[in-house]
Amino acid sequence: MTLSLYSDEHYMREALKQARYALAEDEIPIGAVVVMDKQIIARAYNQTEKLRDVTAHAEMLALTAAANFVGNKYLADCTLYVTVEPCVMCAGASFWAQVQRVVYGAAEEKRGFRRYGNLLHPRTELVTGILPGECAELMQQFFLRKRK
Repeated sequence: MTLSLYSDEHYMREALKQARYALAEDEIPIGAVVVMDKQIIARAYNQTEKLRDVTAHAEMLALTAAANFVGNKYLADCTLYVTVEPCVMCAGASFWAQVQRVVYGAAEEKRGFRRYGNLLHPRTELVTGILPGECAELMQQFFLRKRK
C-alpha cells in the first residue's frame, strides 16, 4: 500500500502520534491535527487532567491553536482530523469555527456527537472510519490499564 503524503490516512497517523502523547501522560488517548492547504497548522492531544480543565479536549486545543495560527476564529479552509469521534462540545466548536471537513477514526458510541444528530456546520463535510482499528486500540489500551 502506498501512502500519499496528503491523504486522510497520512494526517490521521499524525493525529495518532498526538494520541500516543496523551496515552503516555495517562490522558484519554485522543489526538487531533488541523490541516490547511495540505499543511498541518495545529496539533494537540487531550490534556484535561494535566490542565485540570474539562474543555481541554484534543479538538478544542487544536482548533484554538489553528485559529491563532490563521489569525481568525473561522477555519473554513481547514480540515480537523481526530482519532475518535468528537463529543458534542467539540462538534459544536467545529460548527462555530465553520471547519470545512471533520475526519475521524474510531466511532464513539457513548459520547460521540452523532448520537445526537448532525451537529456540524451545514457546509462541513464529515468523513468517518479512517484507521478506525488503530484509533480504537489506543482507547482500549487506556481503559484496560485503568481497570487493572
